[in-house]
Amino acid sequence: MGAKFVSNKDETVRLFKNPVLEYFSHIHWWLPAVVYVPVLTAAAVLSIMATSILATIGVFLGGILLWTLTEYVIHRFAFHIHPTSDLGKKLHFLVHGVHHDYPRDSTRLVMPLLVSVPLAILFFVLFRTVAAPYHMGLFSGFLFGYVAYDTIHYATHHWNMNNKAGRFLKEYHMKHHYVDEQTAYGVSNPLWDYVFNTVPEWARQRARRQKKITT
Repeated sequence: MGAKFVSNKDETVRLFKNPVLEYFSHIHWWLPAVVYVPVLTAAAVLSIMATSILATIGVFLGGILLWTLTEYVIHRFAFHIHPTSDLGKKLHFLVHGVHHDYPRDSTRLVMPLLVSVPLAILFFVLFRTVAAPYHMGLFSGFLFGYVAYDTIHYATHHWNMNNKAGRFLKEYHMKHHYVDEQTAYGVSNPLWDYVFNTVPEWARQRARRQKKITT
């Protein structure tokens, strides 16, 4: 088997023959924040009005935590499936395979609005069904987690991240791309990798070394 193709340039590949679909498959990294920050802010205000400030803070934090789990589950079990049919392989390439082949493509590092908006509506309906009257605060935190994830994902690929946490997240995600794509499914944080035992060995060894130094 030959080496897997990976482009290290900020370049892309055409995904759709239809020019409209192709246009909307590209997105600037800042657009999710522009769209969703006003929505999550309004949801938080409505939550405070319907419940209380303390309740809103609690479910907001719960929404962030729920997003991190959703991020992990989608990345591991949807983005990294191994389809065998031709249709499955094509769909997988459209959803995530293109990102691993072109990891520096700056216009496909965050989810297109044609995908994220319907998903956001779906989650809102789900939260309203199971968590009313706390669904607005939960939804606000969930969206905040999503926007943070998209921004961090772009940053790991294109920004110089010089603080300790930034350097770790950048290395953590880059090694997911270039060393072992079957570990390090958490992008915004490694929490669920620790919970579900998918932390890469290099990170475990580093943690053990740092523990020895501090003890």
